Amino acid sequence: MTVAAASTADTDVVVVDGLTKTFPGPPAVTALHPCTFSIRRGDYTAITGASGSGKTTLLSLLGLLDTPSAGRYLLDGIDVAGLDDRERSAVRAHRIGFVFQAFHLVGYRTVIDNVELGLLYQGVPKGQRQRRALDVIEQVGLSHRRHARCTTLSGGEKQRVAIARTLVRDPALVLCDEPTGNLDSTTTQQILELLDSLHRSGMTIVVITHDPVIAAGAPRQLTISDGVLTERQPTHATQH
Repeated sequence: MTVAAASTADTDVVVVDGLTKTFPGPPAVTALHPCTFSIRRGDYTAITGASGSGKTTLLSLLGLLDTPSAGRYLLDGIDVAGLDDRERSAVRAHRIGFVFQAFHLVGYRTVIDNVELGLLYQGVPKGQRQRRALDVIEQVGLSHRRHARCTTLSGGEKQRVAIARTLVRDPALVLCDEPTGNLDSTTTQQILELLDSLHRSGMTIVVITHDPVIAAGAPRQLTISDGVLTERQPTHATQH
């Protein structure tokens, strides 16, 4: 299913052409039917679908956590579909940021320690890691909690730390998997406002969610059902 034609490489972070994922059987199961779409630099896109629809499969392919059965995928101008595991890991570490609903923080370490971990495996010197970490901690509104252990944080604060840990690496693409799934409605709204602010600052964001209310905050919405991806006009888009 063609969702949107690819535009020029210098303005696209994601270009997907005929991407497919079939799990071997018997019987074989096609979790993602051939799809073609692009995501422009600075886009904020929501991908919605029910459990079992194929959205997790698509997330895994976009995040280089799995390999496609067929098709072409360019990430920030790099043809990644045919890379080996080592090459995929290197691209993922430098160009993709993940935000999960479970946070995945080191609880006994401080906020700044957790954010610095985002740079540790890139070989960034300690002093530079700390400066960059402090900058993004301020960006997500947690400067006053920078020395707090993550075990003492609220759910919303933990998600802000997870977002800061992603931002500190300055990824080309930020993938958010149900980022508000463990949060109450008030905190959910705060995180959505933060994502919208990051979008306005130029970040390229993709949110994977089953919740149409969460998806409604994104200017662009894709829907996946039984492995088939389509684009629909949003019922509401945040005004900038």
